[in-house]
Amino acid sequence: MSPPVDQVRSDTELPDRVSVVVIGGGIIGVTTALFLAEKGISVALIEKGRIGGEQSSRNWGWCRTMGRDIGEIPMALESLRLWRGMNERTGRETGFRQPGILYLCRTEQEVAAQEAWLDQARQYQVESRLLRGAALEAAMPGASANFIAGMHTPSDGRAEPAQAAPAIAEAARDRGALIFTGCAARGLDIHNGRVVGVITERGRIRCESVVLAGGAWSRLFAGNAGLDLPQLKVLGSVFRTKPLSGGPEITAAGSVFALRKRLDGGYSIARRNANTTEITPDHFRLLSDFLPTMIANWREIRLRVGQRSWEELRTARHWSLDEITPFEAVRILDPKPNETILREVRAELSRLFPVFAKMEVAESWGGLMDVTPDAVPVIDEVRKIPGFFVATGFSGHGFGIGPGAGRLMADLVAGDRPVVDPAPFRLDRFPRTQKPVP
Repeated sequence: MSPPVDQVRSDTELPDRVSVVVIGGGIIGVTTALFLAEKGISVALIEKGRIGGEQSSRNWGWCRTMGRDIGEIPMALESLRLWRGMNERTGRETGFRQPGILYLCRTEQEVAAQEAWLDQARQYQVESRLLRGAALEAAMPGASANFIAGMHTPSDGRAEPAQAAPAIAEAARDRGALIFTGCAARGLDIHNGRVVGVITERGRIRCESVVLAGGAWSRLFAGNAGLDLPQLKVLGSVFRTKPLSGGPEITAAGSVFALRKRLDGGYSIARRNANTTEITPDHFRLLSDFLPTMIANWREIRLRVGQRSWEELRTARHWSLDEITPFEAVRILDPKPNETILREVRAELSRLFPVFAKMEVAESWGGLMDVTPDAVPVIDEVRKIPGFFVATGFSGHGFGIGPGAGRLMADLVAGDRPVVDPAPFRLDRFPRTQKPVP
């Protein structure tokens, strides 16, 4: 089941020309559109389904600096700054609050891993610190009974995924952006090797630049445009509870669980460190790219053959721009959650914190995350296709750093000084992106 998402009305008539077309109405696409529009750049955002309909409304809702890849931290800090003003900026409720985030540790080995990250992260003046004993209990009552320590970042926050992307999309429209839902991009219009427009199912839009923010669909779209983007899909499973009194305000995770209090008084809860991956043809095509990561994280990955295995086997990888595409055949990815994983986290959470023994599940859902070999996103221009920019591969971290990523992409497209160093997100760190698509 898909979680309920705030609806965004579609504009009706495609423009003949804009400066930039953004493909994808998730958190990255809508923030890119917002910051482009704030620069006075004409922009049209096109989404094959609905705004925030896929992983941008299905994630945990965490907005964190803690635990991120070191190269991501400056963008995470910028994102938190932007999140703090997002309700005011949009004039709408995004659900952002700052109750802090706590990573709970059961063993000294887990503590050492957190401290190793903190040693590297201190250069950015992060607010994270290790808590033990009474300090841990004060941060999360009941935690000290089962955990020896916790890494705490009081400035980290949370937001409501089902509200945030729609609110930001409407704010972009307030500033002049055009928003089209139910309108799939079929491909790039390229002339003399450069982007000159986008072909949609409803016609052509001429433009100087295109931003692909297609999430789990990005590899497929990029492949038809001539870019072999190393990206796989990983299934995340989440459930939400009915309102639950007496639970923690702080957002927290242990080795098995992750939880966030919602504005409605319930909780969004997920099984941590246990992602499901259905084997597809791309797993064989990209085996050499992802094998080191899969070996290093083999305990956290649950491989299986499932419905998606067969669906992707039948999905066309190449098409002409005057025919129906896979993006029109499947408007919204709505995979079934892994209920076995969710039962595991329910049992563990109820055992660790008695308040959760009385939780009632309201609904559960699955979402497909776009994952790169190093779990760091791509935010860059495709050098071999001038005018084509890619923002994808956020590897389950995209919601929290969405505002900073959108701001960075808008800066790159506009040719302005980037808000953070874009080097960690360059496309050419993956050698296969320089080769022709097989």
